Amino acid sequence: METNGVDGLHLTPAQAHAALADTEHVRASAAKRSATPWPTWFFVTLTLYIAAFPFVYGGLVADRDWLIPRPAWLAVALTLTALYAALFAVAARSWRARTGVALRLDVLPRRVTVPASIGLPVLLVGSPLAFRLTGSPGWLAAASGVGAAVSVAFHLAFVRLHRKPA
Repeated sequence: METNGVDGLHLTPAQAHAALADTEHVRASAAKRSATPWPTWFFVTLTLYIAAFPFVYGGLVADRDWLIPRPAWLAVALTLTALYAALFAVAARSWRARTGVALRLDVLPRRVTVPASIGLPVLLVGSPLAFRLTGSPGWLAAASGVGAAVSVAFHLAFVRLHRKPA
């Protein structure tokens, strides 16, 4: 007795196509789910980190002590970076526990992620350098505002992507 199917049943071509369609639906749903935005508390933390970054690193690269001594800026930078890394790990772990999938950026549209992954670091590192050259803190304030706006825009884009039907 030949048993090629489950419990000896053979699938018809229509059933096989339906099973494949279901599999594709599950893949699309998993990809969509893994692109879901960060937890709100982490989105706020990330936005605040991006907004603070230009000022902290501007203080580090300033010609002389600016607002607080340079060693204090270094301590603030290291503390913020360590705190951000720890919160990132907590957010990723809680996301995986809640959804069963890892946080991923590879499922997001490259037309958005590539310019942001190039532009945001240039903005956040370039503004402290511009501050050092010109002495004008306006560079830092502008970079802080633009960086925070980009963070909010990304979060809203992720929310929108997540809410689209799979």
